[in-house]
Amino acid sequence: MKIYEYQHIVSFEETNLVGNVYYANYVRWQGRCREMFLRDHDPEVLTELSQGLTLATVSVSCEYYSELLAFDRVAIRMRLKSVTQNRITMLFEYWRITDKGEEMVAKGEQQTASMRREGEKTVPTPIPAAIKEALELYRG
Repeated sequence: MKIYEYQHIVSFEETNLVGNVYYANYVRWQGRCREMFLRDHDPEVLTELSQGLTLATVSVSCEYYSELLAFDRVAIRMRLKSVTQNRITMLFEYWRITDKGEEMVAKGEQQTASMRREGEKTVPTPIPAAIKEALELYRG
């Protein structure tokens, strides 16, 4: 099974008063991982986005197992769960990386819908072929 990985180093701005990563940042990292995937596998998607394509997040979740702190190195690993009509569901795992090894600290899921702007409305549209083909390489 192939996994797409985005690595991140936690900054102070991503932590709360207690010193651990604020929970909403995990969701932000899912979005960042998804964007980097598109950059790496379908850079022309920017053109499609400027011409009315929308990849709208319709649901997101995250389960937390262990805290991350400032300067922790984390790998966000993404794989495809399913493609149904105009919807894509991705799975995410968050791994703390240290000199001693790796520890899964959270896992999540995100579903996006491929939509197209038509005037003031957005309507379902097929997932662009290049995105669909790239995603299939990462099916879990």
